[in-house]
Amino acid sequence: MSLILRMLYVLLLSLFRERLPAGPASSRLRLRTLPNDLDINLHMNNGRYLTICDLNRVDLFIRTGLARLMLKRKWMPMIADHTMTYRRPLRLWEPYEVSLQLTHWDDKYFYMTHTFMAGDRVAAIGTSKGVIRSREGVVSPSEVLTALERESPLAA
Repeated sequence: MSLILRMLYVLLLSLFRERLPAGPASSRLRLRTLPNDLDINLHMNNGRYLTICDLNRVDLFIRTGLARLMLKRKWMPMIADHTMTYRRPLRLWEPYEVSLQLTHWDDKYFYMTHTFMAGDRVAAIGTSKGVIRSREGVVSPSEVLTALERESPLAA
């Protein structure tokens, strides 16, 4: 499956999955290592892990309502820092689950942990920090969460 097809798959899947509240949240995707994910060593390319983390964030954006809010307000998500630790390779056709945990935020950044599991074994763990930008600059996480809570159908 090419990346565009995988993106379409995640977009459609996310539209029908359970909505998530604003704030600490997690997203899980079940995928399989495909031929276009491989490098010359015949395991998932290190750059592909970052792309899969992007897909995990897209799922979270859609399920929390953040994607709609970003489109409405012309905000853009950006990753400021990302690190990965690789524990074991993911081979061709191997199924795996990647989870994203939005753990916390400060005045500027959202902090996330990405975990790739193959069965009961950790294949890789990544951490990232990201921002939401408007034309005027960085939108504080507190402003993003407040806007989400106001516009979310899950808000009580």
